[in-house]
Amino acid sequence: MSEGLVHATVLLNEAVEALRVKADGIYVDCTFGRGGHSRLILEKLGERGRLVALDKDPMAVAAAREIGDARFQLQHSGFEHLGEVLRGLGIEKVDGVLLDLGVSSPQLDDESRGFSFRFDAPLDMRMDTSRGQTAAEWLATADEGELAEVIRDYGEERFARQIARAIVAARQERAILTTKQLSDIVAQCVRTREPGKNPATRTFQAVRIYINRELEELESVLPQCVDHLKAGGRMAVISFHSLEDRMVKHFMRDMAQGDKLPKNVPIRAVDVPQGKMRLAGKPIYASAEEVAANPRARSAVLRVAERM
Repeated sequence: MSEGLVHATVLLNEAVEALRVKADGIYVDCTFGRGGHSRLILEKLGERGRLVALDKDPMAVAAAREIGDARFQLQHSGFEHLGEVLRGLGIEKVDGVLLDLGVSSPQLDDESRGFSFRFDAPLDMRMDTSRGQTAAEWLATADEGELAEVIRDYGEERFARQIARAIVAARQERAILTTKQLSDIVAQCVRTREPGKNPATRTFQAVRIYINRELEELESVLPQCVDHLKAGGRMAVISFHSLEDRMVKHFMRDMAQGDKLPKNVPIRAVDVPQGKMRLAGKPIYASAEEVAANPRARSAVLRVAERM
C-alpha cells in the first residue's frame, strides 16, 4: 500500500457481528481490501477456525502478507471464482461469507490508480492492475452508443448521451489519457448536479463499474454464496450504490421466497417450495458517528441472510 494511504473499514463491527462467528467455523472474506473485516473475524475464531480471503487487487494481496496466521489463507482472485477457490482448497461448505463491495479508500486515494477525479492521473481504474483493459483504452475505442449506455446504466447519469458525444469529439483531437481530461469533458456537459457533488461523479462510477465488471461479478457470486453455505450459515453484503444494493436486495428476497408457483395450482401446504434463505433482520446503515468520522460510509448498506 502506498505510504500514507489508510483504509477505514465501513460497518466493521456490524458486518462481523452479523456473521455470528463460531470459534471452529470456516469463513470467507470475499473482498479482503486492507483486512479490517478479516482481522476482526480472526480475533473471534478459535484455534480450529479458518478464514479464506479473496481479492484481485495486487496491493491488497501484498497487504495480506502482513497477517502471519496459520488459520488464514489469501487467494489472488476475484470473488466470481468463489466456488472454484473453495473447491481448490478442499472446502465444500462454509459458515459465513462476507462481501464488502465497491472501491476501497486506498484505491480512491492512490492517485496512480486513476479512480478519482480529485487527482490528475492516468486513467486506469482497474482493481486488478495485472490484467484487463484500462479505462483509457476503453474510452479510446468504444463507440458513442456504447459509451452512452454504460454511463446511463451504470452511472444513472441523465446527461449520458451528451457526455458520450463529447468524449467521441474530444478523442478526435487528443487521446483521453488522464482523469482530469475526462473530468473536464464531463463538466462541460452536466448542467446541474446535487450540491457538493462533482459533475464527474456518476461518469467515473460508471466507467469503473464497467471496466471491472462489478455487477456481472456480483450477479455471479451471490448464488455461489448460497450453494456453499452450511445450514444456519450467513452471508453479509455491504453495498455502496443503488445498483448493487438493488441486486443484493432482490436476490435475498427471491432466495427467501423460494420458487414461485402459478396461481390457483392445487398443492398441499407441505409441498409448497421453501426458500433457501431467510432474511436476518432489516438493512443496517452506518451510524451518525461513523459517517462523521468517515463520510464514505454515508451510502453503505449492510444486508444479511441466513441459509435454511
